[in-house]
Amino acid sequence: MSTQAQAPSAAGEARTDVWLANAPVSYGAFEITVGLDPNVPDPVALLDAVSGAGYTGIDLGPVGYLGTGERLAARLSERGLGLAGGYLELPFSDPGAMGGAMRELDALLELFDAVSTPERPPRPTLADAGSPVRAALPGRAALDPSVGLDDAGWERFARGLAMAVARCRAGGYEPTFHHHTATYVEAQWEIERLLDVSDVGICLDTGHLLLGRGDPVQALHDWGPRINQVHLKDARMDVLEQIVAEAAPVQEIWRRRAFCPLGEGDIPIGEVLATLTDIGYAGWLVVEQDVLPDAGEPERPAEEQRRNREYLRRHGL
Repeated sequence: MSTQAQAPSAAGEARTDVWLANAPVSYGAFEITVGLDPNVPDPVALLDAVSGAGYTGIDLGPVGYLGTGERLAARLSERGLGLAGGYLELPFSDPGAMGGAMRELDALLELFDAVSTPERPPRPTLADAGSPVRAALPGRAALDPSVGLDDAGWERFARGLAMAVARCRAGGYEPTFHHHTATYVEAQWEIERLLDVSDVGICLDTGHLLLGRGDPVQALHDWGPRINQVHLKDARMDVLEQIVAEAAPVQEIWRRRAFCPLGEGDIPIGEVLATLTDIGYAGWLVVEQDVLPDAGEPERPAEEQRRNREYLRRHGL
């Protein structure tokens, strides 16, 4: 376990301009499990766990999992939860596939309209759809740029992203771009290229950045003005390095529980939190600890998310 720097905090002085959310993926509910794994938790029970742990928001997870329209709005309102955002992968560098993907984006924005609150609006969380090659080689792009897009690919990517960003803004939502493992925006150099080709804000994910050989604290200093959403993870670097060394597929990240409770991994979470304060970050802070459902330990995710909330409370949030 790494030594964590302590963020300044004082009893009774919790920040009110940073809104803490949790995410279905922290309980094993995400794109590769919902509708496929019988051990995915009941969505209402998951919402109860998030609210009971003391979070004030939640990310959407797969569209429809937590409900839609009035049902989703009621479920969130009854528990005092706001919607932090909704994650959607789009094939930005494949013009032929973007038409169908834009219909998915429209469906996401329509769902937002049913539950959005102006004072704490959700962010469309855009991510690249990646490729089978990248899914088979998580973390490789930081060491081998040849697996990334070439200049022509980046030109297509920029056009596709601009289309999606414009659609979000036309609908009244400011999007954020999520760099993510197994996609064409994973390594630090790929994130910097993204920042060059678009004006979109970025969702800094501390765990995925570590896999991309980036430094989350330095990233906050370097990219601070562009960061409009944060996904807070801790991670075990030895597990991530072993996965990269073995050229193991992306599923091994979750199977081997590379993401761990806050303060138990190799990301200096306390220093990350202090730096967020230093740069004046305000907005949604989404706690994520990506795991697969485990029938043998069904209560473990909820217990770990309570611990994560307590960790943040000790750090003034």
